[in-house]
Amino acid sequence: MILQETFTLSNGIEIPKLGLGTWLINNEDVVQAVKEAVKIGYRHIDTAQAYRNESGVGEAIRACGVNREYLFITTKLAAEVKSYKQAVTAIDESLKRLGLEYIDLMIIHSPKPWAEFSGNEHYFEGNREAWRALEEAYTAGKLRAIGLSNFEEADIDNILDSCSVTPTVNQILAHISNTPTELITYCQEKDILVEAYSPIGHGELLKNQEVTAIAHKYNVSVAQLGIRYCLQLDLLPLPKTANPHHMKTNAEVDFVISEKDMEFLMNMRPIEHYGEASKFPVFGKK
Repeated sequence: MILQETFTLSNGIEIPKLGLGTWLINNEDVVQAVKEAVKIGYRHIDTAQAYRNESGVGEAIRACGVNREYLFITTKLAAEVKSYKQAVTAIDESLKRLGLEYIDLMIIHSPKPWAEFSGNEHYFEGNREAWRALEEAYTAGKLRAIGLSNFEEADIDNILDSCSVTPTVNQILAHISNTPTELITYCQEKDILVEAYSPIGHGELLKNQEVTAIAHKYNVSVAQLGIRYCLQLDLLPLPKTANPHHMKTNAEVDFVISEKDMEFLMNMRPIEHYGEASKFPVFGKK
């Protein structure tokens, strides 16, 4: 069962191969969502400072009935934090909101502030400063692993050229039809695990008849197909849901997509519009 399988990060830490995303789940609702997920068997929960639900996630962790040591909790340093001093404060604030002695994985949410996501400024110096704060928290035992999110090759190189602790992950938008293969290959060659957020294309894949037809061929849902697709590319999918039924079925991916179908799905026409989600920088590219 996929919920019992793990990847091993470059620093030797094991991370469950499937996680629960909590984006757009408010701080009250996320408590029940996380408790339900843990009851089903999830051990990997993904949150962020920007989601404003860290305290709810922490409450659920304490109430879920599973020992903290068996859970893997990820949070993200806000995209706007681009100085050492800000980052030190923000890391401690996440620990306080979560109510945890340590965080399993903390990552820089974006190389650029969201308002400048499509701009030309890379914030190289700011990211090095934020990374230095993460390294210190890692060395101090506050964080078990540190990583990146939405980083392109140049942004990753900026960190690799100056770091004392290398990034363990890069969390990016990756799903059927929109798979940045060059970036994925680059990360994997650097021993950086790629995590895939929105593995169902923020729901847009559910509207695609070609994808639906292939899902029917395997007698699975489009969501299951999308999650399995990511796993077969050695990506770690993070489907977001507060629905216990969807949590359960999202983990039922014990099937194999053929090489022919994988190639077709990888080379489909990309999604150009993500509906209401297009207002967010990672989907609207602005």
